[in-house]
Amino acid sequence: MPSHGVNPVNTAAPATPAWPADAVEVGRVLGAWGIKGWIKVQPFASDPQALLGARHWFLQPPERSPRTQPIPGALTVTQSRVHGDFVIAAIAHSGDRSAAEALQGARVFVPRESFPSAQADEYYWVDMIGCAVVNREGVALGTVTGLLDTGAHSVLCVQPDDVAPEAVGAPVERLIPFVAAYVDAVDLKTRRIVVDWGLDY
Repeated sequence: MPSHGVNPVNTAAPATPAWPADAVEVGRVLGAWGIKGWIKVQPFASDPQALLGARHWFLQPPERSPRTQPIPGALTVTQSRVHGDFVIAAIAHSGDRSAAEALQGARVFVPRESFPSAQADEYYWVDMIGCAVVNREGVALGTVTGLLDTGAHSVLCVQPDDVAPEAVGAPVERLIPFVAAYVDAVDLKTRRIVVDWGLDY
């Protein structure tokens, strides 16, 4: 049947994109911003480019927080920008404040592949989690389980591999400043970090 130059309009809601296998948590929804359905997000990184560069944000409910409303699995971001210490964003199919308020507390994830490329000698925290840490003598110190941001610099949290963390009398995790004075090399391909750090430190 001829269309006479008029294309049919698909009014169905867009399909929810699949949860990415490389999803990384990058922020939390603080609530609504303004009256037109925008939301305000607290980014976990000082440079929120991963949030700003992703077209889809994937959501999970906050931990240990009962909710009366379900949280959508994904949001399509139509606009986003930095606003002070936060990121604000316009979401497709969310045109009022009440819809935005319903997302308060949601955990925000984006695919790792959407992160901008790191500069030389720069590393994303998520890429260092699980890396083996050895000292200059080749002695294994443990595995990176997390990082701390002290403001002045980051600190590697290294858990010894030979004892379970919950074991009675288990060694306290090693906290190694992530600075050139202590970190000799980071090889993400081999998942190995070499540090100038003794077993008795």
